Amino acid sequence: MELTDKAIVVLVVLVPLALLIAVTILLVFLGRIWLQAYTCGADVSLKSLLVMSLLRMDHQMIVDGKIMAHQAGIPIDRKDGMTTALLMAHHLAGGKVTDVVRAIIVAKQAGMDLDFDRAAAIDLSGRDILLAVKTSITPVVISCPRQDGTTKRAISAVAYNGVELLVGVKITVRTNMDQLVGGATDDTIIARVGQAIIASVATAASHLEVLSVPSQIAERALRDQLDANTAFSIISIDISNIELGENIGARLQFDQANSDMLAALANAEARRTGAIATLQEMKARVRCAQAKLILSEALVPPALAEAFRFGQLAFVAT
Repeated sequence: MELTDKAIVVLVVLVPLALLIAVTILLVFLGRIWLQAYTCGADVSLKSLLVMSLLRMDHQMIVDGKIMAHQAGIPIDRKDGMTTALLMAHHLAGGKVTDVVRAIIVAKQAGMDLDFDRAAAIDLSGRDILLAVKTSITPVVISCPRQDGTTKRAISAVAYNGVELLVGVKITVRTNMDQLVGGATDDTIIARVGQAIIASVATAASHLEVLSVPSQIAERALRDQLDANTAFSIISIDISNIELGENIGARLQFDQANSDMLAALANAEARRTGAIATLQEMKARVRCAQAKLILSEALVPPALAEAFRFGQLAFVAT
């Protein structure tokens, strides 16, 4: 009976006391974050913080995101604003809440129209939303072709007269927010610009025509709308350097001449060999005819002797 009374005491007193202590510790921990959010006007309920604890989410990240948004003047009301539930859902989907909030703040300060749903979609698509917004505000310059830092690379293009030109291009682009989701990357821009530069140089009658006005090949490339269906808008294409390469046409003609010469030498050698073979064949025929003549001459004496023997021939003295 004493053990039963002790068990009842444990169940009635100690278990509730332990639960009370755990709840108190939890409330003290969550209360600190809730007080911070409430003081800063972040509008985060204690219930939301408890749900975050159960889901093992980073409370401070969500609260800091709402505080930043509120301080930047972005609506965070529970009807049409950036609610706690939206931030939690984006975090659970694998998004970067802090980058999304910062991107929206930067866009607002720059006068761009970027809401949370659109920014979250861009972030979940794998794009760097903060970098995309910054690039949309401040254009960046990319090299065509890309420079690896160790060797200087250039586009190799050949003019109509066969002279090679080594061209380096700088492309100034800004992010196209309307096509950021699903648009091609800057690798597509670089490939298209390189193709356009090669085509422009190839249509020039002479390399001197390109060297005299290098900007003409960039102007031709700009007219082709190379940024179509990409995540960027091309502002300008500038020729950074242009150098003379090999004379491809002359080298090809030289190689063709060598090839023709070797073919002619081969044909001449074949004819010479054929003539030598014909000469040897004629000599063999002469020897054969001589052998037949000797054989025929050898048959004459026996024939004469046979004729004398049978009286078919008579010796007449004179």
